Amino acid sequence: MADVIVVGAGPTGLMLAGELALAGVDVHVVERRSSSELVGMRARGFHSRTIEILDQRGIADRFLAAGRTVAAASFARTPVDISDLPTRHPYTLALVQSDIERILGGWVAELGVPIHREREVAGFAQDAESVDLELTDAAPMRARYVVAADGGRSTIRKAAGIGFPGWEATRSTLIAEVEVTEETPQGARVDKTGIHGLTPMPGGRTVQVLVTEQRLGPATDPTLADLSSALVAVYGTDFGVHSPRTISRFSDATRQAAAYRAGRVLLAGDAAHVHSPTGGQGVGLGVEDAVNLGWKLAQVVQGVAPDRLLDTYQAERHPATARVLEYTMAMAVTQLADDRVSALAGVLSDLLTVDAARVRLAGLHLGLDVRYQAADGAHPLLGRRMPDLDLTSAGGPVRVYSLLHDAHPVLLDLGTPGGITPGAWGERVRFLQASYDGTWELPVIGAVDTAAAVLVRPDGHVAWVGDGTDAGLEEALTRWFGPAAAR
Repeated sequence: MADVIVVGAGPTGLMLAGELALAGVDVHVVERRSSSELVGMRARGFHSRTIEILDQRGIADRFLAAGRTVAAASFARTPVDISDLPTRHPYTLALVQSDIERILGGWVAELGVPIHREREVAGFAQDAESVDLELTDAAPMRARYVVAADGGRSTIRKAAGIGFPGWEATRSTLIAEVEVTEETPQGARVDKTGIHGLTPMPGGRTVQVLVTEQRLGPATDPTLADLSSALVAVYGTDFGVHSPRTISRFSDATRQAAAYRAGRVLLAGDAAHVHSPTGGQGVGLGVEDAVNLGWKLAQVVQGVAPDRLLDTYQAERHPATARVLEYTMAMAVTQLADDRVSALAGVLSDLLTVDAARVRLAGLHLGLDVRYQAADGAHPLLGRRMPDLDLTSAGGPVRVYSLLHDAHPVLLDLGTPGGITPGAWGERVRFLQASYDGTWELPVIGAVDTAAAVLVRPDGHVAWVGDGTDAGLEEALTRWFGPAAAR
């Protein structure tokens, strides 16, 4: 019996598998597809916070080397400068999902995680101790916990009876990578149907296609004929499209699971939430789910922390994701060209000339403004992502994110030496005494008071901020990393 089975080898499932493996958990991945190459253009990249998370694990350079960075975003048809946000990665990364999966798959393989491909899940049964996965074409598999990362039509979510309320689809978009025989126009076009665009790829006649269909398409895989028809309706020609590498259909349906957990079964990524592809939020939300859940599930599996720690997964991720889903709905509305929408887009474009509005929107778009639960009056750093400071330690200079490569929590004493220690949690929490002389600046809210000490969770969010004493430290260590070890 495995500790955890992750259903789905997309970005969410692979990231979660890596997180669990780093923690020493016996994790297996089950995937119905034979190869990541079948995914093709489903996602086109991700944003700053996702790159930071990959940086926290020491693998960001693998993705940056394979993609293309752009220091801008857009909202309401208006470019938004993001180059001045306080992060080492003030840009988005253009990279198709097949490449994302290939790189994540290589990392997971290095960690020794087995991926069982061409295994389709039909359902499950669970009891107080384990979950039995029923497979359509193989023997059942058993684990102590199962995480569904099997997409918006999740078999696991449906079998668990978890509701998926939200906004019904009103239009659908085709995203494809195909060859053409005719020259294609470049850039985006917005009309009363939606947004369309063709982007030539280097070396040859291959183009990336984004085209909104004239009518809402069915929830089935689209064909080359569907793509041809949609292009003719918009451009008057299909440019001789042929030899598709991939064609996918997305709608603007926006839904979020009513619960992220049913006993020993948990949901992550698209299995927990779906939305319009507008804004490119999908990969980032799934990766954030994975790094929020991974270390918590690992501690519960290993008996370090009580089962109730898993309840904080939904408590933190559900509201944070709901906010992003509202944002994608707002973005999708502005990608129509009628007089009323154009008027709205004009007003919003004017507002974005106000720097505070630009920065606030950019922080949301890039995933840099997330703050998990914190009491009123608490230090503004509490619950937010820890900035990647350049620290000075006895061993020399060190970046904060380099301390998180093994997905362990970190306690930083940045004040008077000797005032803070992890005590009985010393075997679970990395401790470093260091100094930092610069300004602490956070996205959206700006400069904050210097912290004398911080406890950083494995997902990079701050669990405790010290004022020069250890007040509240034991409570934070117990809450997030289990009771003190017996001495």
